[in-house]
Amino acid sequence: MPAHAEDKAISMGTMNWEDLTPISAITKKVLEDAGYTVKLTNFSEWGIAYAALTKGDAQILISQIDFIAQDYWNRNKNRLEKLSAVSHGLHDFIAVPSYVTIDSIEQLNGVADKFDSKIIGIEPGAGLMRETADVISKYGLKLHLVEGSTAAMTAALQSAIERKEWIAVTLWEPSWMAQKFDLKQLKDPKDIFPPPQTYFWVAQKGFAESHPHAREIIASVFVPVADITAINAAVKDGKTMDQAIEDWIKAHADLIKRWENIKKD
Repeated sequence: MPAHAEDKAISMGTMNWEDLTPISAITKKVLEDAGYTVKLTNFSEWGIAYAALTKGDAQILISQIDFIAQDYWNRNKNRLEKLSAVSHGLHDFIAVPSYVTIDSIEQLNGVADKFDSKIIGIEPGAGLMRETADVISKYGLKLHLVEGSTAAMTAALQSAIERKEWIAVTLWEPSWMAQKFDLKQLKDPKDIFPPPQTYFWVAQKGFAESHPHAREIIASVFVPVADITAINAAVKDGKTMDQAIEDWIKAHADLIKRWENIKKD
């Protein structure tokens, strides 16, 4: 299809998460500056997001298809296509404050009492919680995984650090907590946690062919995990998400311009 005939309206899907929100907003900005009209929809869970993508309610979707949304991708991939990688490095782990004198998951049982035999988790049903439960089982840990919320886990972590108490929490990167608190990731010698994951833009099959220039622009965008972490740290320090993203865009104006002005086919 000639470039001049390309549809300039694009419907974009995302999840309202601290890692996906910056990626989606930055990609949306680049496309809009290049002349596209972008409708951004936040979905509440992967099943709804992938249903919208396959039905055409969204044309492109940001997704971690290696592990987090692997089942949904595999179920629908014959009707979808992978456009490009837009970030890399998402991974889950168990973290402890840096003053805690162990370095590996294998050492947890020997000091379980110091952690009150608990690993403080987040919302039940989260992929991180499923992975951590698997870790507990395969390492034979005597610690109990405590369900709760991200906010409750964060409060418990901050309180323990202020008191120099031992605490073990479920955590992920990118997260502002990894930047805000002096933490260390416990080694996982059995490699039970999934390896670092890549964030992809995926689309309805045929999108790249019908939107060749948009596809080239999307493929040019790459946001490092460290930058996502910094954006969310700025939000935690008082900025709105919109302001933190806008500041990142201003600080990377030359890079943004190169993405926007990628040569048309």
